[in-house]
Amino acid sequence: MPVLNITRSTLIRRTPRVVQLEGLFDVPPLRRSEITWQANLPIEERAWQIGLIVGPSGCGKTTLALELFGENIEPGFDWPPDRAIVDGFPADMSMKEITLLLSSVGFSSPPSWLRPFGVLSNGEQFRATIARALAEQPELVVIDEFTSVVDRTVAQVGSAAIAKTIRRRVGQRLVAVTCHYDVAEWLDPDWIYEPATDHFQWRLERRGRPPISLEVARVSPSAWRLFRNHHYLSANLNRSAVCFCAFLDGRPVAFSAWLPFLGRLRGKQRARRNHRTVCVPDFQGVGIGQALVDFSASLWTGLGYRAFSASSHPGEIAAKNRSPYWRLLRAPSRAARSGDGNLRQLARTRATNRLTASFEYVGQKLDPHIARRLHGSKVQAPDSKVET
Repeated sequence: MPVLNITRSTLIRRTPRVVQLEGLFDVPPLRRSEITWQANLPIEERAWQIGLIVGPSGCGKTTLALELFGENIEPGFDWPPDRAIVDGFPADMSMKEITLLLSSVGFSSPPSWLRPFGVLSNGEQFRATIARALAEQPELVVIDEFTSVVDRTVAQVGSAAIAKTIRRRVGQRLVAVTCHYDVAEWLDPDWIYEPATDHFQWRLERRGRPPISLEVARVSPSAWRLFRNHHYLSANLNRSAVCFCAFLDGRPVAFSAWLPFLGRLRGKQRARRNHRTVCVPDFQGVGIGQALVDFSASLWTGLGYRAFSASSHPGEIAAKNRSPYWRLLRAPSRAARSGDGNLRQLARTRATNRLTASFEYVGQKLDPHIARRLHGSKVQAPDSKVET
């Protein structure tokens, strides 16, 4: 069991200003300043994957982390100043490995992957740094000032996405060092240590992250401008699309657009297909985009339609494969082109030159009364709620 006695000492140069300060505040004259910590962390007693060191500034968090895990602390990477962030990852990593790792920590925005690190948002930089740390330290990574540079809602969502990634990686461990107690529920760590009180606790049962409550509204296609730069394929949106937006605490965080289905169906069946879905990078990794797609699909089935979705994004395909709400119709392949000249305008939005997988929604239908109200609404404020 690590029991640490740490002392940090520094020489005080008694300059005229130091002497003046001693007189003003009745500070005893000292030649050295010393701070001592004692820490008891039984982290070797059992297996764990995620640890959290938390407390106010000056309580010794960083000093303790350096003493325990010095060589594993994320060093602050040098990113190529004029090259895409994917070029900052180890040379022996494949593009597939890099993109899967970025997506896994909730940074699933290919347009942003093409940009240099210095022009990314704080949230994107935070996720990119975590991904690179996991790439270069696949056994134990220690992140000091964890989530300190991002908005607190973004910090919580990001913590949940990162925790999910750590849990999935065999042999991977993470220690987060932060002054923010609000990430504890979202990280759901195996242990927590507070240096200010020398208090250590094992969390014997994983609680899972708190639920995320979203509000959904039908919106004008003009709302696409908030999301288009983050879509992994094209910034184009068909003008006839029916669009929905998910809001978190009043902030628009995800967008889903739907079009008529371009396939043969039996009898007089009606169908809709998912045209564009985007979750903004700061809120990726916890299923918000997929929750909006599921809700939208349940709305269409509640109105008597069938709902389909095709995607080439590995993360979206994996999410639908895991979901009980979607049935795989076509494994990744190239879709056939439509020969109907009357559908050329819609066909332009259909993938025919890349590998896609197609699915049909088989989950619960939304209550028809709620579905009709939301579908017919022209408001741009939240109109219905969904949780993920």
